Amino acid sequence: MWGDKKPDTPYKSPLPQQQPTSTATFAPATPSATAYPGEVKKMAPLDSAYPTTTSSASGTARLGASLHVKGEITGNEDLHIDGSVEGLVQLEDRKLTVGASARVTADIIAREVVVYGNVKGNLRARDRIEIKKDGSVVGDLTTARIMIEDGAYFKGSIEIDKAGDASDSDSDKPSFSRAARSTVGTSSSSV
Repeated sequence: MWGDKKPDTPYKSPLPQQQPTSTATFAPATPSATAYPGEVKKMAPLDSAYPTTTSSASGTARLGASLHVKGEITGNEDLHIDGSVEGLVQLEDRKLTVGASARVTADIIAREVVVYGNVKGNLRARDRIEIKKDGSVVGDLTTARIMIEDGAYFKGSIEIDKAGDASDSDSDKPSFSRAARSTVGTSSSSV
């Protein structure tokens, strides 16, 4: 009974043979620093034409260097601009960063504005405006706090709006930060 089986006879499946239709490989699900206990991560094909979508902890949207936008930008998330924008940028309760390669010809309304590139237009920030050392702003500024680094270019007027800073407990203090005081009027000389 046990010895009656022929060893050289290959096993044939009763089901017809099918070739796989996709050669996609899948990335294994790995826990990340943002994963919560019990959270299930979906696997995406490694050779997929679309990148996997993951939510960023910072929640900052980006406008790339090769993009040009003409019109109005509004939203409810932080924005980093590296391209060029003409029109209006309105991010009431968010932060706008104008990157070093950015060219913005627009009026800007945001909670906070940080300028590394070039801006032509009026800026209104409820919290603060920073113009970094290689930044350039031509226009009027309205904000509760301002910081202009040495080497920055600014042409226009500044209006300090104390009403926008009402949420801060130290509203009696000067409207510029310690970092701004240390950069304004400093000079280095060797003796």
